[in-house]
Amino acid sequence: MARLRRKACIALLLFTIFIFGTMMGLRTLKPTDGFSDLAPGLDPLPMMAGKVDRRSVSRDATSPPGQAQQPAGSNTKAVLSNSGPEGTIFYDVHIFYYTWYGTPHMDGKYIHWDHILVPHWDPKIASSYPRGRHMPPEDIGSSFYPELSPYSSRDPDVLESHMEQIGASAAGVLVLSWYPPGLADDNGEPAEDLVPAVLDAAYRHNLKVAFHLQPYRGRNDQTVHDNIKYIIDRYGDHGAFYKFTTSTGKSLPLFYVYDSYLTPPESWSEFLTPTGSHSVRGSAYDSIFIALIVEERHKHDILAGGFDGMYSYFASNGFSFGSSHQNWKAIKAFCDGNNLLFIPSVGPGYIDTSIRPWNNHNMRNRVNGRYYETALQAALNARPDMVAITSFNEWHEGTQIERAVPKKTVTRVYLDYQPHGPDHYLELTRNWAEQFNKEKEQWLM
Repeated sequence: MARLRRKACIALLLFTIFIFGTMMGLRTLKPTDGFSDLAPGLDPLPMMAGKVDRRSVSRDATSPPGQAQQPAGSNTKAVLSNSGPEGTIFYDVHIFYYTWYGTPHMDGKYIHWDHILVPHWDPKIASSYPRGRHMPPEDIGSSFYPELSPYSSRDPDVLESHMEQIGASAAGVLVLSWYPPGLADDNGEPAEDLVPAVLDAAYRHNLKVAFHLQPYRGRNDQTVHDNIKYIIDRYGDHGAFYKFTTSTGKSLPLFYVYDSYLTPPESWSEFLTPTGSHSVRGSAYDSIFIALIVEERHKHDILAGGFDGMYSYFASNGFSFGSSHQNWKAIKAFCDGNNLLFIPSVGPGYIDTSIRPWNNHNMRNRVNGRYYETALQAALNARPDMVAITSFNEWHEGTQIERAVPKKTVTRVYLDYQPHGPDHYLELTRNWAEQFNKEKEQWLM
């Protein structure tokens, strides 16, 4: 009897250990709601082979490097992934890209690296923080320092390095921040003339380019209509111009519209619904339009305005309704119920105190990559059609996955990716992109 009791106790103990281990394993698979609750021991996602998606994305496979462009009417099947110089890339992984940087050598002065310290809108709070602007190259408007040093977006070598890095990350579509000719953000200079060089560089690496329409003074539904015609007429036949294949088989350009909520939905509907006064629907300029969701009410405005989907952009979990990981499943369900796309935007962290010194409360520590992995897992759990990475090189807000290096000056110590190397976030992105496409293939079976 004593021997039987011992055997029963041992069996019970082993069973208890098995149940406990299983529960702990399942717990680590669940994404957390915020940075402070990151699951302990979260490992990098395994690398998996890419698969072809049955529903969407690029209109045509990119021609081998060396061919100038593909004809607009190329009759090649829509693909989800393709092989570029850096390996397999995935056209359902998009990454936000900025060409607003300048240096004295290429541009006659520093642009954006010398960003001003933006004052707080409350004068009482603003008075407690420093003013002025950064003084490159030792002091730049970023908490990190680029491996390429403060660079010019016009430098062909920089463009080539960027495309190589984006290819290494496996992101297949760079989403280019865009202003109409002659316009720029408050701290920059016009850069629309750079678009051909970006398209050509992307083409050499089998990447595609989509456009991220930025707000400007006087932007409305009519001016955006004009912008779309300009972009499609000028760049629509380029081999790197991104087109999305819809569930009905249409191959259409895709545009992200930043701060879309600044224009009321009834105005957007004149442009984006079939009965609108200057509707683009069914015309040569029909496209997929993705609006920004910040507040929860925006999802209804986006639907009423005639948009085709929504994205969250911000890399700070909890900063907005749209950027909060815990809301992504609900947003996806709303989009599914209304035939809309949902593109969650994930980032490696967030820190913009180099240009907004009063904004510490929105900082999100990278935790050596764990914050990024948690965001990526939350996006994967929402089962989206596409995911956007914020960002490749928005250095001011510390969301970049571009290579960064340790840097220390007399007055500053920059953050870096140590104990990992400069490629850490490119590698994490590739690991996840491959896992995303492996799982996505299972959803579609």
